[in-house]
Amino acid sequence: MSDYIVNPKMKGSGLLGCIPQTADEPCPRQCKDCFYQGHGRSYLEPFAEHLPNMPDRFMLLNRVVRVNDGNDSHNNMPEVLGTTRYITAKFYNTSFAEELDKYDAPVVLTVNPGKLTAADFFRIDPIPSNLMMVRVRTNMWNLEIVDRAIEYYTRRDVPVILTFMAYYEKQPQMSDEYYMYRKRTTNSYWAIKTVAWRTVMNIHQDNILVYSCGKIEGERGDTHCRFCGNCLREYFATMERIRGDDV
Repeated sequence: MSDYIVNPKMKGSGLLGCIPQTADEPCPRQCKDCFYQGHGRSYLEPFAEHLPNMPDRFMLLNRVVRVNDGNDSHNNMPEVLGTTRYITAKFYNTSFAEELDKYDAPVVLTVNPGKLTAADFFRIDPIPSNLMMVRVRTNMWNLEIVDRAIEYYTRRDVPVILTFMAYYEKQPQMSDEYYMYRKRTTNSYWAIKTVAWRTVMNIHQDNILVYSCGKIEGERGDTHCRFCGNCLREYFATMERIRGDDV
């Protein structure tokens, strides 16, 4: 195994990322414009040299680990569960709605991955106790799907995180009013402007279960996790719910 590499987005946040799979086990979703798919933009390239990417035990004190900040925790799940057994404080990321109750820790589900982004979303019923939150891929042309996903999950007391998508290439649906080419964490993309982000978030401002991935998106914000806190808040809230002792 190669030396561990910290996800630049997570530095200083109390979170660490990890990917248990090898370069020979690519994410089955292959979502277009995912940073993890490569294109020379991933902090772990070349994958053959840097995967698996796992923190050692000395790094875990007072930190929570996001399992699969790239790839997917459903991809060879037995390997993922076995490889991360030594990590006490963790949550899993997946875009597969099956077998959520088999994870041994909280899990975050992306409900509209890949081609579903502007078409539909997964509806989980019943809600497993370890579902930490759902993640909704969001842009300015799929807001009907976003609204429906928010209604479905917040009615079931599940927090919803809106992840505003960025794109390597300008999309035909993009308006210059809402998108601009700008740097996010380490790379530049066609990404949402702050005015558009505020338009979407203001619609849901009275729903206490709706959050943005990133405290402020757009050119006036910063996508580093240390300014956000969603994952840490919902991880500990989920662990308290699972504990069930009303403390």
